[in-house]
Amino acid sequence: MEKQNIAAAIRNGEVYLGIEMGSTRIKAVLIGPDHSPIASGAFDWENRFENGVWTYHLEDVWTGIRAAYRGMAEDVKGKYGEELTRLGALGISAMMHGYLPFDAQGKQIASFRTWRNTTTEQAAVKLTELFQFNIPLRWSIAHLYQAILNGEEHVKDISYLTTLAGYVHWALTGEKVMGVGEASGMFPIDSNAGTFDAGMTAQFDEILREKGFSFTLSDIMPRVLTAGEAAGQLTEEGARRLDPTGALQAGVPLCPPEGDAGTGMVATNSVAPRTGNVSAGTSVFAMVVLEKALSRVYPEIDMVTTPAGAPVAMAHCNTCTSDLDAWVRVFGEMAKEAGAELSKPALYDLLYYKALEGDADCGGVLTYNYYSGEPITGVTEGRPMVVRMPDAKLTLANFMRAQLYATMATLKIGMDILFDQENVKLDQLLGHGGLFKTPGVGQRFMAAAIGVPVAVMETAGEGGPWGMALLAAFQAKKQEGETLETYLANHVFAQAKGSSVEPDEKDQKGFSDYLVRYKAGLAAQQAAVDVLK
Repeated sequence: MEKQNIAAAIRNGEVYLGIEMGSTRIKAVLIGPDHSPIASGAFDWENRFENGVWTYHLEDVWTGIRAAYRGMAEDVKGKYGEELTRLGALGISAMMHGYLPFDAQGKQIASFRTWRNTTTEQAAVKLTELFQFNIPLRWSIAHLYQAILNGEEHVKDISYLTTLAGYVHWALTGEKVMGVGEASGMFPIDSNAGTFDAGMTAQFDEILREKGFSFTLSDIMPRVLTAGEAAGQLTEEGARRLDPTGALQAGVPLCPPEGDAGTGMVATNSVAPRTGNVSAGTSVFAMVVLEKALSRVYPEIDMVTTPAGAPVAMAHCNTCTSDLDAWVRVFGEMAKEAGAELSKPALYDLLYYKALEGDADCGGVLTYNYYSGEPITGVTEGRPMVVRMPDAKLTLANFMRAQLYATMATLKIGMDILFDQENVKLDQLLGHGGLFKTPGVGQRFMAAAIGVPVAVMETAGEGGPWGMALLAAFQAKKQEGETLETYLANHVFAQAKGSSVEPDEKDQKGFSDYLVRYKAGLAAQQAAVDVLK
């Protein structure tokens, strides 16, 4: 769109905002009537490790959201000379699942426990056996049951249990609702009914009764909505939370809040069967929209849904780029000490492109990037480390290639379950997230690792917040009977530009050799956990 047309859309409130609270960045992306990003703002933050829990403080949530919104609004003013006062629709997203309990007065009564926590194994195993449905460690119901098993005092006072996206949506609208994609990471979903599975809910209610609690699961859980359903409006108080200047008007319709898995599916147009996407940032997960149900329960595979409620198989790994990022910072310090200070993007590009020069199998260099436990490989905690035989070829190129391979090695182990044991078919993976920002590198290695073409669109850098803005636009602009799948295909991605990389045979062989060593060395990773306390 031309600049004057964008300015008119801003004045008329024909723009749509997505805000996503990722693991390391809160980002606000504003899109125009043609769904293209027109302005953005961001705020960097980090999780805290307090009292054995990975967490974020809620005051930091609002500091970050306001900063991201302010940056986006200033971007609007600077580019188009307009003050942002009206929105066509708004959507809130955040890192998946976790545990955020509140009492009847709306007071937070336990620390926010993020997806990164792996302290719920006892509860997850018991619930998986009870439901005959895989309950991952990070799901809200696993955290709740573990708190019950631990005898935590706050449980009796829970009036509302939600996730980070659900909490912010509630604060902005007063509505206790959840998009079905995010809800599917709180508790199992009945895809036919579009809500929490009634039979499993009854089973958990029996646990609550036996433990002497007065509430049922339905009493404390959000109401489940699918994409396109009305999810409330921005209140006056909510408008001031976002924009303390008072410029933003209340009354903006909100779409159902979603997790970053759902927004990633939307941002890559991966909501139809045989499509899939891989989101690679602080964590990495691949989502495959299924043609039919899996034949049995796999502890390594999560069953979730698209924002429209279709069943999805998900392989999720807690760590992706955290260790790689740490090494990039070290190399940046070295460059600065040598008088060759580089910008962050230039430093990443230099090191990523250097990895392309490495041996296909990394010359025998092996890295483990675990910052926390990884259920897929059964490692209980994280101890990042580099291991090599004395005769390995330790070069910068091999080291960086090994770092990049490590970001996707555990994911590959999970995906092989779908391909080898369930014969799942996948036409291609759509990649998005920080791993794919340097053109052609992460994309090429991911194609070799997974064994399918990997495509990256021009909009991949916007990722989840753009996907959330698309869900907001769908809420406001959909026609009667129009599905999310057809809306994205016809109005958003019909003219989408991007690049697709086929798996390279030499890279595939090299990654396969690397993975053999990686699996063999997992015992050393667990040994490091056992001895380094």
